[in-house]
Amino acid sequence: MMFAQKLVRYNQSLMQRLFARKTTQYIFFELLPPFFLGLFVFIFILLMFQALRLTDFVLVHGVGLDVVIKIMGYLSISFLPALLPMSLLFAVIMTYGRMSSDSEIVALKACGLHMFPIVLPSVLLSVLVAIFSAQTSFTLAPWGNRQFELLVTKVGQTKAGVSLKEGTFSEGFFDLVIYANNVDSKTGELQKVFIYDERQGDVPLTIISKRGRIVQDVNSPGHAALLRLNDGDIHRKGENHTKIKFNTFDIHLFDAVQEEHREKSPLSMSLDEVQEKIAQKELPAEDRILFLTEFHKRWAIALVCPLFGLLGVGLSVSTNRRSQKSGGMALSLGVIVLYWILYVSAEGMARGGQLAPAIAIWAPNVVFALLSYFNLKRNWN
Repeated sequence: MMFAQKLVRYNQSLMQRLFARKTTQYIFFELLPPFFLGLFVFIFILLMFQALRLTDFVLVHGVGLDVVIKIMGYLSISFLPALLPMSLLFAVIMTYGRMSSDSEIVALKACGLHMFPIVLPSVLLSVLVAIFSAQTSFTLAPWGNRQFELLVTKVGQTKAGVSLKEGTFSEGFFDLVIYANNVDSKTGELQKVFIYDERQGDVPLTIISKRGRIVQDVNSPGHAALLRLNDGDIHRKGENHTKIKFNTFDIHLFDAVQEEHREKSPLSMSLDEVQEKIAQKELPAEDRILFLTEFHKRWAIALVCPLFGLLGVGLSVSTNRRSQKSGGMALSLGVIVLYWILYVSAEGMARGGQLAPAIAIWAPNVVFALLSYFNLKRNWN
């Protein structure tokens, strides 16, 4: 009789563990579709904010579809560290909100299931997303941001004529100061051109031409071009003033973009590069604060994923309202907006020197950790 009772209890325990495992698997795989859907939606929304800029590249700079796709890809990669926690929160609130509104949570509890196997799928997914978010924040996102900066700079010079404005002196155009009364950005045609060239050293050249045309180097767009001038004069003022009249005069333009010498912005630096900057003893105090803030940002955004996962469960199972299905998106957006308001405010205080970077950047995470704890505690039993 005693053996039979132990066998029954063992079978019940085994069935309970099997039921808990199946429940965990079920919820985990339910989380994946809304996670990827949320990631796609948030990427789409952020790219829409860049629509005006992308349109400018197409209409003004005349770039092809392949370049636009590259720009969108680099932007998406640079956004990933922020988008991954947002997508996770969206997935957790949508999945657990649907289960709560369909009374699945109540049914699972009625079957004797504890909250741990119900919460465990969210924790597992949060840890996986946090690891991936950390990797993107440390290396992948800075690389994407760097490639975006370089590509945008190159596109800005691919059609050199678009950087010239009619009736305006343009400085820094291939190290020239250039003025044109009329500019056709599509054909590169210039009318009534004035050029001041200091590239020769102490003896600058002043060139005046009735017409000109910018011819791009197809093998090195943005790095080399030819400025062909017609019907003009070259003035050179040294010990004696020299004037040369020409029918056609070509100016070869090179090195519009020096990519290898371009200094990286903090957003384009990997975590190792940021740490190297912080380790420099001669680094100015303002720059040290900037790089310390950047260092803590990389970690804080990655580690907010488990907090979002737990908070999403707590908010979703706290009520059994039918409206929770349709309110999942609004609820997740509300939480995201609240976090980013705290985060941006804290970052501003860190950069301004009002708070230590470590305290300021981690403060929003601490606040959300407390919110997650109290919300989950209410529904644990």
